[in-house]
Amino acid sequence: MTTEPPIPLDSHRGMIAQKATDLRRLQSEVEANEKMVRERHEELQARLLASPAENWPAAAEKARYLINLMAGTASMRDPRWQNLIQAVFEDFDRLSKEG
Repeated sequence: MTTEPPIPLDSHRGMIAQKATDLRRLQSEVEANEKMVRERHEELQARLLASPAENWPAAAEKARYLINLMAGTASMRDPRWQNLIQAVFEDFDRLSKEG
């Protein structure tokens, strides 16, 4: 059995076929990354739910995570909501330093 080097098929494709192949590969990578991010979010949420916050800064971090999730929704993209969210985060930071 002889082992011949693999044929680089990409170099034999036309430009349109190569672009289609590149798009399929990119889409596959994006889907894999999205799956990984979803799994990491689920893991983080499970940890956040596993036990109550031990102090105010920990409670603020849980609230910050939840607010960031909500801020990503279409209805929360209004600049007024974004300003309110930013003000709440600033309050969390200020109060966490005081406490």
